[in-house]
Amino acid sequence: MNDSLEVAQDSLQAAASQTVSNGYPERIQEMLVNALGESMTGILYAVITILALMVLYRISKNLVIRAMKEKHRSDAQVLQFTTMWKYAFLLTGIVFVIVSMSGSLAAMGLTVAFLGMVLGWSLQRPVTGVAAWLMVMIKRPFKIGDRIIIMGVRGDVLDISPTHVLLGEVGGTVGGEESSNRGILIPNAVLFDQMVINYAVSKETKYILDEVPVRVSYDSDYQLAESTLIACARESTKEIVEELGREPEVRAEFFDSGVLMRLRYQSIAVERQKISTAIVAKIVNAFSNSDRLGFAYPHSAVEYKISEEASLPPVFRYVPLEPGNQGDSK
Repeated sequence: MNDSLEVAQDSLQAAASQTVSNGYPERIQEMLVNALGESMTGILYAVITILALMVLYRISKNLVIRAMKEKHRSDAQVLQFTTMWKYAFLLTGIVFVIVSMSGSLAAMGLTVAFLGMVLGWSLQRPVTGVAAWLMVMIKRPFKIGDRIIIMGVRGDVLDISPTHVLLGEVGGTVGGEESSNRGILIPNAVLFDQMVINYAVSKETKYILDEVPVRVSYDSDYQLAESTLIACARESTKEIVEELGREPEVRAEFFDSGVLMRLRYQSIAVERQKISTAIVAKIVNAFSNSDRLGFAYPHSAVEYKISEEASLPPVFRYVPLEPGNQGDSK
């Protein structure tokens, strides 16, 4: 039986080699050119190439996503890599289509050189934007979901395309760092010229240092005020303290009306406003419930002091006259 299988395999190989040697692919191409014409044949080859690349892209994309999920990659990392994968297949498809329609590598080289000259000359900013996009994809100074500041604009990264970075604006219409639900498109080309501030450069450093300044009056109990502030911050950032092992702390300095106590703690970048508001509410309640704590504020105070002695100068004091001298005073 094994001999019969070997004979069959030899027969198939011989038939395949004979087919190739007989020039079947060239004959098929010649038949298509005679039937459809050279231009239509090139278009047919291009369509077949596009369909094959689309099928290959879908299969490879699913395999890549599955492999990244097994390695516990974040959704932002998966989206970033699949975006690069998509544009890589798009570029490959363009090259294959040009080859299919031109019919030779030499023609493709001339076409690509001409297109490259035109793009480099007339589309400098978009080409620079694509280069900046490649830099972001490779170096990853920020990713989708990070809160960054570009050109003085603060926002959360929603999308990174070859031409623009889409930010969800933070602030803008309101004070503080709450989302305004407005989208801002930042051209990628400015990434080479502008400074970019990332609130959290990685998952391990997603926390930032924040502070709540509290002005405490001079007649307040300093030790009680310090312990109260730390307790309020610890209560609002309990999970962060347990993860990092860093307790809130107080830094103090004098100012005109009292002591300025800066309560510093680790906070989540995208929830900074929410956490600071919760801490402020706890501090106000704690100060309201204590007679030994008070807020300092600029004001003027007048104090009255009761004294048995006359407060007027001696020349204005009243001196009673003697009875014998009353007539002389008239």
